[in-house]
Amino acid sequence: MRRDVFQAIADPTRRQILQLLSRQHLTLNGVTEHFDVSRPAISKHIRILTECGLVTVKQQGRERYCYGELNKLKEVADWLKPYQAFWNNKMDALEKFLHNSNEKKPRYKK
Repeated sequence: MRRDVFQAIADPTRRQILQLLSRQHLTLNGVTEHFDVSRPAISKHIRILTECGLVTVKQQGRERYCYGELNKLKEVADWLKPYQAFWNNKMDALEKFLHNSNEKKPRYKK
């Protein structure tokens, strides 16, 4: 089954694995050491990340090393751009509204 990037990053553990692999290449055991879950659980997460192209696993001797392939996340960033612009406009409008409403408040003397 081929999974997509959105499905992969929906899980917080997989996002943490990606963050970890963005800084360094690790063995499966090395990845597992950073989490309070079993190695089979991490292996399942790595498999999902591999299926959608965010991680590659390479055999080196007796070890299997995980490498982050984060270029695929550009797909997510491109998809989010219109929503980012939408929310930036909404927040700018809210900031302007709050600024204007604070200026119009009557000031009371004590």
